[in-house]
Amino acid sequence: MNPDNSWRRTSQDLLPPTRPPAAEGHYDLYPSFPIEAGSITQGFEALAAQIAHSPTVTIDGYGGVFWKPFRDALDAALRAQGITAQWHNVDDALRPPAEIEALVAPFLGGDDPLFGTRFTGTLRDFFDGEKLAALIPSPAAQMNIIYGCGAALAGWDGVLVYVDLPKNEIQFRSRAGSVCNLGAAELQPPKAMYKRFYFVDWVTLNRHKADLLPHIDIIVDGQRPDDPALVRGETLRGGLQAMSRSYFRVRPWFEPGAWGGQWIKQHIPELPQDVPNYAWSFELIVPENGLLFESGGRLLEVSFDFLMYHDHQAVIGDSADRFGYEFPIRFDFLDTVDGGNLSVQCHPSPDYIREHFGETFTQDETYYILDAKPDSRVFIGFQDDIEPDAFRAALESSFDEGVPVDIDRFVNSEPVQKHDLVLIPHGTIHCSGEGVLVVEISATPYIFTMKMYDWMRPDLDGKPRPLNIDRAFENLNFERKGQRAHELMSQPYVLDRGDGWQVIHLPTTGVHFYDVHRLEFEQSIEVATGGSCHVLSLVEGESILLEAANGSQQRFSYAETFVIPAAARRYTLTNLGTSTAKVVKAFIK
Repeated sequence: MNPDNSWRRTSQDLLPPTRPPAAEGHYDLYPSFPIEAGSITQGFEALAAQIAHSPTVTIDGYGGVFWKPFRDALDAALRAQGITAQWHNVDDALRPPAEIEALVAPFLGGDDPLFGTRFTGTLRDFFDGEKLAALIPSPAAQMNIIYGCGAALAGWDGVLVYVDLPKNEIQFRSRAGSVCNLGAAELQPPKAMYKRFYFVDWVTLNRHKADLLPHIDIIVDGQRPDDPALVRGETLRGGLQAMSRSYFRVRPWFEPGAWGGQWIKQHIPELPQDVPNYAWSFELIVPENGLLFESGGRLLEVSFDFLMYHDHQAVIGDSADRFGYEFPIRFDFLDTVDGGNLSVQCHPSPDYIREHFGETFTQDETYYILDAKPDSRVFIGFQDDIEPDAFRAALESSFDEGVPVDIDRFVNSEPVQKHDLVLIPHGTIHCSGEGVLVVEISATPYIFTMKMYDWMRPDLDGKPRPLNIDRAFENLNFERKGQRAHELMSQPYVLDRGDGWQVIHLPTTGVHFYDVHRLEFEQSIEVATGGSCHVLSLVEGESILLEAANGSQQRFSYAETFVIPAAARRYTLTNLGTSTAKVVKAFIK
């Protein structure tokens, strides 16, 4: 690949092959979980050595992999070992692009620029059955290799290799125009590609990945095209098993935005600074996060869903049947410090999100205020005298004629300070004002934001961000106004206390399926999972030490988010700083 990284468009650094030194007590950009020493290897020579003795090899993988360079590099490594392989491209069995477009079109929402509905088919639907059956090993070849997304559908015996790719890297590649959607013949604009990724490609490829996981012999991390990392499947599954009973922290990633602020840049100086702002940190948006494993300093990343496919019951606990493979809780940062207001928005009802988008549960949120400038506020609920028709007319006039909307005339706002919790059940109009660092604690769905007003500003590409006034008015709850809007500020109280510690309950509404506690302790506190996973973040203090019941330990620093699976059962947090440690905890009710 090109050394200038022209194949990916982002300010974010490519994952290094080995773990860089992390300053103790500082936010860690590369949180990793230890696995067997020497188990992670690197490079095509290492992969060639591991498959050299198998006459038939299947190399399957995720969308966005650069398959031709991968094939060329591995073929050269095999030839260097005296092995000549006959290669079979599973793409030869794909249905024609026009047929694939017709297959996926009903799930892409027509002209809607953002939303479709989840694909209900399988990866096999993308292939011509007769052509797929015709892809058979050549008996005359020294080695036969079938490769590409869906290669395992050919049903070959032999070694199974799977090439995984983090979803943020897929987006960086799509923005650079270096990858297409699954089975597509032509590039689309990045936002159109993302819509299809979310509603079709990732849904389809995830189901296929779940089927393959127990049978994979070698996992390859394909995000460094010239220097892939690899580990044996049994070793990875052992790491997932240990992780599902102790702790994990996903690899975060960061994005600038139209309203983004400066808090993240200032508090995480290890991030690239040559961007105007950071609006989001994907602390725990698991449909797009990855998990890093480390062996002897070497790093390998796999997508988070591998953990859920391995043992979602251990991770989620008592509600595993309800949520299946979908991890239920999300944490992310929204940074408006020295930035701008978020868009004025709401989220869909459970029935609406199921009917229109194919999701199984909706985007009920809260805003935990990690930091705030003086006089900061959050817009939440309506003014007591709201007239829906007048509000809609003002929004549509702004959209059609470029007229600013006096949002304060229609929308209530509340002053906020550090450690407040703002409750945002579906249908509630809301947005964070300028000057706030929000930890957004939410149900996992994360793209279903119905924007009504975006303060008449362009996106970073210079184009307006799409608004969804019609969809918003199909979901807005106009009864959340006046006093009922004020009641969306959670009222904390002491739930339990002991020597040097206390548990603060920040109650959520009856609509929220998760609840929020804050653990405050001078020295240490012991916690039981109670049949639920716990999602935690250190919101005040320098650093803490986690000790899981199985003996594993890990240090976490200020603003880092981590998870204790339900199967861990008990854990202890010890304060390593000089001031009181405060840890926010979300869990399933």
